[in-house]
Amino acid sequence: MGSITTDIWTGLAFCTRLPLKLGSASAGNGLARAAWTFPLIGVLVGLFAALIYWLADGLDLLPFVSATLAIVAALLLTGALHEDGLADTVDGFGGRTRERKLEIMRDSRTGTYGVSALVSSFMLRAGALASLVEPGLAAAALIAAHAGGRATMPVLMLVLPRARQDGLSAEAGKPPLGSVIAAVMLGMLALALCLGPATALVAALLVVAAVALMAWLSDQQIGGQTGDVLGAVEQVSEILILLVAAAML
Repeated sequence: MGSITTDIWTGLAFCTRLPLKLGSASAGNGLARAAWTFPLIGVLVGLFAALIYWLADGLDLLPFVSATLAIVAALLLTGALHEDGLADTVDGFGGRTRERKLEIMRDSRTGTYGVSALVSSFMLRAGALASLVEPGLAAAALIAAHAGGRATMPVLMLVLPRARQDGLSAEAGKPPLGSVIAAVMLGMLALALCLGPATALVAALLVVAAVALMAWLSDQQIGGQTGDVLGAVEQVSEILILLVAAAML
């Protein structure tokens, strides 16, 4: 129980901006071991975003406004961690050499490619949520997307080597196989419970294809994965799940 509590605490401290302090148990491979908690943290983020959607809908705001506020709520809770990774990855992959790509990804400034990716991400997510209209459906889609999207990150941490020897992903290292399997199973469970078997299956297949493509692209571009790449994979997966939910629910 102590180990489970430590893992959940570590996952919360990493995936959110809650004022939690990481203890010595989070050093070394502590974050990698806690990777199984990422979908659970996604459920909490999705619930918080769903609550904001429900409150906005109760004020008779337009569905697109409610959806936008829900996305903003998730951004505030997570500190836009994964959005930052998406922007940095898209910017970086536009570089000419591997070294230059990694240098761009580390730069705190956001370029045209990164801004375009963020705008596209926001619009696709808000549009998909708004098309669901009903708060109950929007809540189910939000929980599924945040849990399922975060379940992909441990997979990439396991299958791809580190692209650099420093940075968050390098410090975390590879998660144990058991943590990765647990994360995938929790993500699939969230998809099935929130979206139903058929919709969950379609979403899962698309996410698997997206993760495989991102893994290949990242390997070709920078020779592995970084924390930014993990954030980008989460974002792509989250968008796909919301789009499938909008089309099939």
